[in-house]
Amino acid sequence: MSDTRTTPPVTESVATPAGGSLRPSSPALTPLGLFTVLTGAALPMIDFFIVNVALPAIDHDLHAGPALLEMVVGGYGVAYAVLLVLGGRLGDMVGRRRLFMWGTAAFGVTSVACGLAPGAWWLVAARIAQGAASALMLPQVLATIQATTSGAGRARALSFYSGTSGISASVGQVLGGVLVAANVAGTGWRSIFLVNAPVAAVALILAARAVPETRSTHPTRVDGLGTVLLSLSLISLLVPLTEGRATGWPVWSWALLVVFPFAAVAFAVTERRLERAGRAGKAGRTPLVPPSLLRVRSVRTGLAVVVPFSLGWGGFMFVLAVVLQEGLRLGPLAAGLALVPMCVTFFAGSLAGPRLFSRYGRRAVTAGALIQGVGLLGVAAAFYWGWEGRDIWGPCAAMAVQGLGQGLLLPLTLRTVLSEVPVAQAGVGSGVMVTTQQSFMALGVATLGSLFLTLSESLGMRDALAVTLGVQVVAVVASALLTLRMPRTEA
Repeated sequence: MSDTRTTPPVTESVATPAGGSLRPSSPALTPLGLFTVLTGAALPMIDFFIVNVALPAIDHDLHAGPALLEMVVGGYGVAYAVLLVLGGRLGDMVGRRRLFMWGTAAFGVTSVACGLAPGAWWLVAARIAQGAASALMLPQVLATIQATTSGAGRARALSFYSGTSGISASVGQVLGGVLVAANVAGTGWRSIFLVNAPVAAVALILAARAVPETRSTHPTRVDGLGTVLLSLSLISLLVPLTEGRATGWPVWSWALLVVFPFAAVAFAVTERRLERAGRAGKAGRTPLVPPSLLRVRSVRTGLAVVVPFSLGWGGFMFVLAVVLQEGLRLGPLAAGLALVPMCVTFFAGSLAGPRLFSRYGRRAVTAGALIQGVGLLGVAAAFYWGWEGRDIWGPCAAMAVQGLGQGLLLPLTLRTVLSEVPVAQAGVGSGVMVTTQQSFMALGVATLGSLFLTLSESLGMRDALAVTLGVQVVAVVASALLTLRMPRTEA
């Protein structure tokens, strides 16, 4: 396919892990280095979901109320989504290992702040800061993989990343349930945050020893206006949808929603203008999100699949946590363990995916979407007809089928998105992909979560769940159809 880049090619430079002089060749990422960056990839995703099963305990302890509880979930997601692209660009500029370590250290500190929160507002503020730290850390993972691997090694590393990203969602809620129930040293729900500190400390030590430093040899200035406009676009959409229902849809929520389309259009116009100026040879800032990147076929078609998947997945995990604890009256441990079958089959699907893709191409991705849809219909049926008996085994079996489909769909899709991204744009490409995934997961929590909670008040939880899962089935069908537009094989 033709080269869609309009900016001059950028050469990667690599420093030794010990901080030695830069050299123009890319070292291979060692297994220990890959393990380290994958740990950094898992932590932000786990913490997006780990609070779901702890919300009742947090509410009881801090007297938070519905609005603040939604801010505990949504504040993290919004800060995370807003800063991801900027985090990727900064990694390209100052060094990806350096920013990974800064983000990991900040993540550990803000996690402790969450765990020691004396009140609900403190917890909300600490969660927002934790989301910002995650946005510094996560884009460096994919960018490092892109810059330090090639061929079969890159394909394998991306498969591990994609599998880690997907399974972390389920693991987060399982781990949250286990920690809350264990009540380690009397810490209760606080342990779900405090446990991050030692993990972050180990990741820091390993990163200093095993992760090579990479950056662009021709760093560009940060697109300040584009950063502001993208942030305004995401905030004006996600904040009112996250908080609107719980706060009674005040005037400010509608005002922000009115701002959204104008901010989004202004962002698109600004980025297009900056890229045209760069093509004409005029000095200036490089756009935060180069429009040419979105014209790369693998990026464009892959992100189209990520959007409905993430929307449904984020909402499903939030709604499921509410249903298991408030509908079926399961404790946090039982609610977490109910997701174990989904974790196991997701992992199995992510391992089998690369082999199936090499043989069947994009049909393996389409099959994953269809299997996910069958599993989701089974979940809806099992909950609907087994509600009175409080039967959890039927939904668990169906969730196992759903997890298998997701394990095929998500890792292969994320891998496809990055398959044609130039190494020089590894940071921004990673940031764009993860921003899309995270933004629509947060949007799924806000929209499907609000739909479920609103309908529960009028229809009851069983019927509200049926309607909400029906909406998600539509998203799964959209994902399946959109996979047909993806490249038949990887570039």
